[in-house]
Order: sequence, then structure tokens, then C-alpha cells
Amino acid sequence: MFIVTGGAGFIGSNIVAGLNRRGKRNILVVDNLESSEKFLNLRDLQYADYMDKREFRMKLQNRQFDTQKVSAIFHQGACSDTMEYDGRYMMDNNFTYSKELLNFASRRKIPFIYASSAAVYGAESEFLEHPRNEKPLNVYGYSKLLFDQYVKRQSPKMKQTVVGLRYFNVYGPREQHKGRMASQAFQLYNQINETGTATLFEGSGGYGNGDQRRDFVYVEDAVKINLYLAARKRPLKGVLNVGTGESRSFNAIARGLGKIMGSVELRYRAMPEGLKEKYQSFTEADITRLRRIGYTQPFTSLEDGLAAYVKHLRGA
Repeated sequence: MFIVTGGAGFIGSNIVAGLNRRGKRNILVVDNLESSEKFLNLRDLQYADYMDKREFRMKLQNRQFDTQKVSAIFHQGACSDTMEYDGRYMMDNNFTYSKELLNFASRRKIPFIYASSAAVYGAESEFLEHPRNEKPLNVYGYSKLLFDQYVKRQSPKMKQTVVGLRYFNVYGPREQHKGRMASQAFQLYNQINETGTATLFEGSGGYGNGDQRRDFVYVEDAVKINLYLAARKRPLKGVLNVGTGESRSFNAIARGLGKIMGSVELRYRAMPEGLKEKYQSFTEADITRLRRIGYTQPFTSLEDGLAAYVKHLRGA
């Protein structure tokens, strides 16, 4: 059995789809469907069982999974809202829950691949997996960093693969439920589709209007890395960046979509109050370590990723 937490969410549901494509159906999907529109991510997938996150945590604590044969755990469940200010809620979801699941995986020696985040780097300009670069700007990034640090302290006594994936800006199918946290590719597609215009933030961090740069990674690439690590024979521990290694501007996304969709008019607006001091104006994954551990697959270019995504969004 495979366990996918956050399995109705964006990356989690794509991992379930990736397992399905490899003939895997014995999957336990764990999530919280209080935001019920996430069911749309599950209706075309095949899995053995679904369980609410609260029931799952209770069963973990009562050791009711200790007799189950689990091939790997993909822990994608988290509060990913970078504007969430309830630190207690964030820490329970992203830190305490993760510890409970890691302790189970460690006890059973189950490969454990979990979602960390590039948010741990904050406003730094170097994105190498090293403590000197880890300066999160919000409680979301801090909750992810704190768990990364917990894993590092526990790793000497763990015998299995335990890897945190520091996702950069992932975009692609099955993110429609995320609202304001959906990728710029998704939000700009909808803007252009509805009005023919794309509205971006004015300049920040020394960058001009819409010229802030991020490392945009297509979700299929993130899935491939998860599955590669779970199948790895030689145990691996630590954190890995998941990005293309090439930053692109938000203007490039808008113009790329405009080229695919026909045309686009660019407009710019001031950044909302409270966001500017917590905003990453530049990210670019250093993927040296990812390549060093043997992952050689090429990443999808922004142009190819946008073309595939627009095709999906249009239902083609």
C-alpha cells in the first residue's frame, strides 16, 4: 500500500495519478474535504481507500497501521497559505502532524517523501540546501524549516529514505481549488481567458513591473522526482530542491500564455499591504544535489509546460 497525505490536493492528487499510470491502485488517500471542491481531483483516480486526516491521525496515534504493509509514504498534506497568520494552526498542520507520521515511518522503516518548500529561503539570493540560506519570511516557511530541522536531528537513527522536497513554484493540472494560492499560470490563464488582460504586481526587490523572477516547475516533474525517490534502492536522507534551476519572470508567463491564447494586454498593480515585506522577488533552485544523487531527467521548459497546461485547461 502507498499512503498519500494531501491526496486530494494539488501535488498529492498528481502523485496518485502518477502511481495509477504505473499500475498502482493500492493507495490510501488522506485529506480533509471541508473544502469539498477538492473532490474533483479524485474522481478520475483509482485508489483503495480514502480517510479523513483527523481519523488518520487518530489511527496513527493508536498504532492501528502498525500491521499494514506500506511501500512508501508521500506526505503532501499541509497548510500552504503563506498569508495564514494563525501560527498555532500552521504548526499543528505542518509540524506536529508531520512528526507523528515520520515517527510511524521510522518505526516501520518506510520510505518517507515529504513536502518542504522554497519558502524556507525567504529573501535570500542563494538557494542551496544549507542552513546559512534558510531565513523564512512567514510562519508557513518557518513551519517547513522547523520540520526539516527535526528530520535532520532524527536522521542518524533512521534506516530508510527520508527526503524533504523544497518545491519552488509548481504549476499544472489539479490546482483549481487553491484560490489565491494557485499558481500564476492558473490565475493569469483565467484573467486572459475572461478579459484579454493579465494583471501583475508592480516592481519590488529591485525588479521592474512584472519582472520579479521565480523558478516555475511543471507538476509532472515534481511527481517524477517523488516516485524516483520512493523507488530508490539505496536509502537517502536530507532535503532536495525541486525546481528547474532557471528563473523566469512573471511577464514571461503572461506573454507566453498570450502567445498560446492569441494576445494579452499587461497591466500592473501595487502589492497588497502586508505582502511586500514577505514577498520573494527572486527564486532559482540550485539543483546540484538533485543531480548528484542520480536524478538525470530533464525538466519541462516554461513554454512547453504552459502549452500542456493550457491544453488541459481547455479540456483538449
